[in-house]
Amino acid sequence: MAVEEEDGERPPAREGGGRRSFLRRHWLALTAGVLAAVLLVGGTLAWLAYRKLNGNIRTDTVTGPLLEHESDRPTPAGSAENILLIGSDDRSGDNSAYGSTGGQRSDTVILLHLSADGHRATAVSIPRDVMVTMPPCDLPDGSRSRGGLLQFNLAFEIGGPACTIRTVEQLSGIRIDHHLILDFSGFKRMVDAVGGVEVCVATAIHDQDAKLDLAAGRQVLQGEQALGYVRARESLGNGSDTDRMGRQQQFLAALIRKVQSQGVLLNPTKLWPLLDAATSSITADPGLSRLGALYDLAQRLRAMPSSAIVFLTTPRRPYRYNANRDEFVQPQTDQLFAALRADQEVAVRPSASPDAGPTGPTAPPEDATAPAAGPTPTPGTSGSRSAGPDASPSPSAGASTGASTGPTGPLQGRTADQDDCAAG
Repeated sequence: MAVEEEDGERPPAREGGGRRSFLRRHWLALTAGVLAAVLLVGGTLAWLAYRKLNGNIRTDTVTGPLLEHESDRPTPAGSAENILLIGSDDRSGDNSAYGSTGGQRSDTVILLHLSADGHRATAVSIPRDVMVTMPPCDLPDGSRSRGGLLQFNLAFEIGGPACTIRTVEQLSGIRIDHHLILDFSGFKRMVDAVGGVEVCVATAIHDQDAKLDLAAGRQVLQGEQALGYVRARESLGNGSDTDRMGRQQQFLAALIRKVQSQGVLLNPTKLWPLLDAATSSITADPGLSRLGALYDLAQRLRAMPSSAIVFLTTPRRPYRYNANRDEFVQPQTDQLFAALRADQEVAVRPSASPDAGPTGPTAPPEDATAPAAGPTPTPGTSGSRSAGPDASPSPSAGASTGASTGPTGPLQGRTADQDDCAAG
């Protein structure tokens, strides 16, 4: 029988149904609160992580103003991008354990060309011992260097990144869009962050100065060992700086393969230390000193197949006036830079392990080159600064790994997918 309402009042709800409704509303509110808290905490942690990594990156605010008034710089390359990677030989702070060089010099310089279509990357190492003509440079102290014929890595000591960029632009005709400077300690931390990098050692290495004691064969190098491996020279291969650059290219290719693997990119316990180490070791121009800009660069490289990432060294041979220095081999060097200016693909033929000693033919004969003329002068500056030749040795003869198949043939190099351990 229906229950009649009195004075418009509804009949009381059943006790069980009201309790269930109350509990349902309670749990919905609790769930929403927990979800909001998780999102808030997650968002806060993400913001703190971004702020931490972004704050790690040091910005070079000096180089841009030193270059902006130079009228003889090459024109920009359009959609293609050219980045100068400088490995600093600075021995201050955490790097003091590696001795003193008497000044900061560029231990490694790589010109990284990213094609306009985003499908290719070409990394060209420039020998530190090669003789080049340095243009006059504005210096941080307000003076201006005179320039002149000198050893390439002295450009960094005399005028820092600005003078190195000016020198690379003059010898290549390529406009440098951005630059990155990396230090020793950051390199070690990046290698440790990915759990080490595998290389194949041709012969056993026992080098006290480089802190290396490795058996022949497959080796997974951790940070300190990896740094010694890429920096050692006299005790490995034929003792040349060219061999050392080949070893650096070999190691970078292996590091790229390791970072591109899911074991690193999808593992937060490995990815975070890698990002922290990488950002902590970088000094960049304002255009690349933001985490977002570096992330975009990393994504561009990650999207490229490893077979389209090429490493090579500018063709070189012992300098005719000083066997402890180098000179570019012509016309191959000019042709290499011309190809990059035109955003063309650079063909390379696979190089053997850099630890196995001299491989392949030496530099082309005398009539195929266009050397710098005259003995090496001592460069000076408009202030009190001066610089002399570097005391570190370089190959004395027959150690070139430059072009050996003619002006139009491929240069000796490697692609990032070339795994020296694959056949082992």
